[in-house]
Amino acid sequence: MPSSRLPTFEIRPAAPADVPALHALEQACFDGDRLSRRRLRHWVAAENRVFLVAERAGQLLGYVLVLLRRGTRLARLYSLAVGPAGRGQGIGRALLCAAEEASSHSGRLFMRLEVAENNHSAIALYRQLGYRTFGSYANYYEDAGDALRMQKRIRYRPENLHSLEVPWYGQTTDFTCGPAAAMMAMAALNPDYRPSVSEELALWRQATTIFMTAGTGGCHPIGLALAMRARGFDCAVYLNQASPLFVDGVRSVAKKAVIQQVDADFRKAAREQRIPVVEEEFTQEQLQQWLEQGALALLLISTYRLDGKKVPHWVTLTGIDEECLYVHDPDEDDEQNPLDSQYLPIAREDFAKMSLFGRERLRTAVVVRRVMRKRESAD
Repeated sequence: MPSSRLPTFEIRPAAPADVPALHALEQACFDGDRLSRRRLRHWVAAENRVFLVAERAGQLLGYVLVLLRRGTRLARLYSLAVGPAGRGQGIGRALLCAAEEASSHSGRLFMRLEVAENNHSAIALYRQLGYRTFGSYANYYEDAGDALRMQKRIRYRPENLHSLEVPWYGQTTDFTCGPAAAMMAMAALNPDYRPSVSEELALWRQATTIFMTAGTGGCHPIGLALAMRARGFDCAVYLNQASPLFVDGVRSVAKKAVIQQVDADFRKAAREQRIPVVEEEFTQEQLQQWLEQGALALLLISTYRLDGKKVPHWVTLTGIDEECLYVHDPDEDDEQNPLDSQYLPIAREDFAKMSLFGRERLRTAVVVRRVMRKRESAD
């Protein structure tokens, strides 16, 4: 008696010739939020992704697309589709497992995804594969439907994780990453503190270097410490050089003079307010100790490993374990959800390189603690 079992399918990388069939799958599988033919061509050619298809006898049965955020160990399931001819055969599960493996081989530690709250079959599959819900996103889809946020660690089980609950705040300008990072830390240490756009701009005015590599100035670490001290927080600044910061980032002699003057004024104010400025390297072990003590740290990184641009960028350290540092990044790009900027895992060896900025190889951190009020200490 002949077997009714369907022939097996093959999973392979997507190729440019697959775009017409991929587009047809989009039309067959989704009523809205479809990837256009143009976007499919983009992702087939892109490097920062895992794009796999399931095929049987020349027929495309399904695909999975995962985005790999540069500079981090985070992968995001962007789209998973199985056409009518492939359903009920375990193809969705096989595609996702293959995508997890490929993402893991690319150095990613986590897979995140969004799924419609009413897509019960997909949610059941994700839970069977070890995904856990960690949040939701209102009005996520074109039809205003809500999405669940799910995550799975795809490479290892965390150990010795030291982490605080830190609310995320997205910077509203290109130049206010420092204030946004500072507001996240202050809001975590003091629930009564309220971040806002007005506060974001006020912090920038108080901490800015006036000029920077290009255009508007960023924030000086001592300037940020002074601004947070004015708001009732205890701060210490660690930096690995005594010379004025960011001077080499501009060419104009006049701009250099302004940056040098701002640096001198910040250092003088720090001495007057007895804010420690420790001119030595800090270690990842020290970062871990600060977190264990209930402090948070603002860290300056170079965005080169994130977006290919050599721009100084402030992030908030929110956790650390044996493999990774976790940061809240106040910036987000066009392809990602704000939740992808929270608790971003950055491998320790990658962070060692990212935390050096410019030709002077500046490494700096602002350690922030909440000042205990007298009545609290009396209790």
